[in-house]
Amino acid sequence: MSQDICVIVPTIREYECMRSYFANARTHGFDLSRLHVVLVTEDFCDTDEMEAMLEDEGVSGEVFDGSRREEWYDDHDVAEYGHVVPAASHAETSFGLLYMWAHDEFDYGFFIDDDTLPHEDQDFFGMHMENIAFEGEIEEVSSDEQWVNVLYQNADDHGLYPRGYPYSAMNETVETGTTEIDGGDVVASQGLWTNVPDLDAVRILMDGDLEGQAQTRTSSDDFGDDFVAARGNYLTVCSMNLAFRREVIPAFYQLPMDDNEWEVGRFDDIWSGVFLKRACDVLGKRIYNGAPLCEHNKAPRSTFDDLNNEVPGLELNEHLWRVIDGVGGDADDYADVFEAMAIELADGDWDAYNNGAFFNYVGEHMLDWLECLSALERPAAVVGNR
Repeated sequence: MSQDICVIVPTIREYECMRSYFANARTHGFDLSRLHVVLVTEDFCDTDEMEAMLEDEGVSGEVFDGSRREEWYDDHDVAEYGHVVPAASHAETSFGLLYMWAHDEFDYGFFIDDDTLPHEDQDFFGMHMENIAFEGEIEEVSSDEQWVNVLYQNADDHGLYPRGYPYSAMNETVETGTTEIDGGDVVASQGLWTNVPDLDAVRILMDGDLEGQAQTRTSSDDFGDDFVAARGNYLTVCSMNLAFRREVIPAFYQLPMDDNEWEVGRFDDIWSGVFLKRACDVLGKRIYNGAPLCEHNKAPRSTFDDLNNEVPGLELNEHLWRVIDGVGGDADDYADVFEAMAIELADGDWDAYNNGAFFNYVGEHMLDWLECLSALERPAAVVGNR
């Protein structure tokens, strides 16, 4: 079982947060030798200090700034696909997925954002792994808008909708029930967050906050039982606190944001979650939501900066899920579902939407993503041990 988990952390400043996650693992008896940590950073960051932190903690890992990522692409004969991972973007988490795909010893992946901390009373890694292995009865949530607000459990009090939740799906009627899950059906575990909620800039402004954080905060009391979204219902998937099975990587590309001519940003994990949910519905799989919680300590920044990044994609976000809903229904694996959605976007005429051509751009990059994964499977791409 040695090093069967790849932990992917995009970071430029707060990499020391990982010490808290390692301490949490030690406290709860989780075997740290299972982890290999990939810190995805930039050339202007102190990679030596990051490497020293991992060495000091006795945890296996590597640090990839922009230059080292370029070397990695060359070493694995995929330099022609380097564009699928955008520069200076949170979506650089996709590099970690490529890294995982090139090393088939990793059965599981984790995404952890560097502005989070684990809750001390919860076994962060252990609970995620239990969620992925879950079988039995669990709460199932749906709505008349085909969207599930992952913050629905106390929404009557706080009124929050997470980043990426379509405005047209608000004021939904929520229905809850139970469903039975077989072992192996859960392919992703989304942990939710206390302190600063993960909201978009419009909702933060409506909450009266100009520093990108929101005045309304969440606590453990805002979350009840763990749950899944019903078939045919979508949900926001945030990559700050997430575990997943290796098998989903073909359909879990973190979309190319920020580094594009339309300046669309902030929807990389949201749209990847939409695609993953569609693939799960087709293949009979599930995304588990709830614990373990993390504490989200988003640093103050201009809400208007986030708004500028989000506005170019706001209209597209209202329509993306409708575009791919129903696509790829006859597929029998993640790559096939993803390819069907990619072709739908790449070949479509989206002139009716503001920045509609970005859908074509995304679809083309999705197809390149699949080609890159195939290239990494070729024997010529194997360059030895880590």
